[in-house]
Amino acid sequence: MSMQQKTNWKHKLHEVIYGTHTPAGKLFDIILLIAILYSIIIVMLESIQSFDKKYHDFFNVSEWIITILFSIEYILRIICVNQPKKYIFSFYGMVDLLSTLPKYISFFILDTQFLSVFRALRLLRVFRILKLIRFVGESNKLIKALKNSRSKIFIFIFFVFIVSIILGTVMYLIEGPENGFKSIPQSIYWCIVTLTTVGFGDITPQTAVGQILATVIMIIGYGIIAVPTGIVSAEYTASKDSTSNLTNSSCKNCGADIILSDASYCRKCGNKLNSDA
Repeated sequence: MSMQQKTNWKHKLHEVIYGTHTPAGKLFDIILLIAILYSIIIVMLESIQSFDKKYHDFFNVSEWIITILFSIEYILRIICVNQPKKYIFSFYGMVDLLSTLPKYISFFILDTQFLSVFRALRLLRVFRILKLIRFVGESNKLIKALKNSRSKIFIFIFFVFIVSIILGTVMYLIEGPENGFKSIPQSIYWCIVTLTTVGFGDITPQTAVGQILATVIMIIGYGIIAVPTGIVSAEYTASKDSTSNLTNSSCKNCGADIILSDASYCRKCGNKLNSDA
C-alpha cells in the first residue's frame, strides 16, 4: 500500500469515526449511541437477580460482543489520528478506554463488569451528533467560570468548615452525650448535615437552647447555599467567550472537537487546521 493510499484510508476512517458532517459519520455515531444505551441497559438488568438468573447467558454474550466492538472502535480511533497519545490521554480517550476495561477485568475481579455503566459518559458525544455544539461552547464557558471561581469557593468552603467545627462543638456542650451528641466529631457531622439542609434526623437536639441553635444553623444554611451559586454566576456572566461560527468538525491530529469554524489551530494539540477542517 502506497503512502498516498494509506493517507486516504486514514482520512476516510477519520471522517467516519470523528466526523458528523457526512452521512457515514452520522450513521456511525447513531449506531454507537444505540450500542452504548443497549450496553447500559444490559448492565442494569444484570444487577437484578431475577433477570440475571433467567437471562445470564444472554447478558454475558451481549456484554462480550459490545466490549469487543468498543475495543475495535477504540483501536481504530487511535489509528486514524496523527498523534495517538493526544487522543489516548484526552477526556474522551480515557472514557473510551474505561468503557472497554470492566469486562476484561471481570476475569480477575468478580462483578467489575458493572463498572461498564461508565459508558454512559460516552453519551456526551450526542452533543456533536445532534449538532448541539453550541452547548459545548456554553459548557466551556461554565468550566471557565468554575475555574475562575475555584479560589473563592475553596475559601468559602473552608470558612463553612470552620463554622461547622465551632457550632458543632457548641452543640456538643449544650446537648451532651445524654441527648445523642456523644462526641465533638459526631456533633460536627450533625452541624454539617443541618447546615446543608439535608437533615437526616438521626440526631436531634432535645433542649430548648439546642433547638434554638439548630434553628439558627438552618437559617444560615439557606444563605450558605446561595453563595457558591452567586460566585459562579458572576464569573459566568463576566465570561466573554464567543460561541459564534460554530462547527461540528474534529482535529485530524488528535481527534478533539473544533468549536469554531474559523479556528486556525487545534485548542488541544495546537495542530494547524486545514481550511476545510
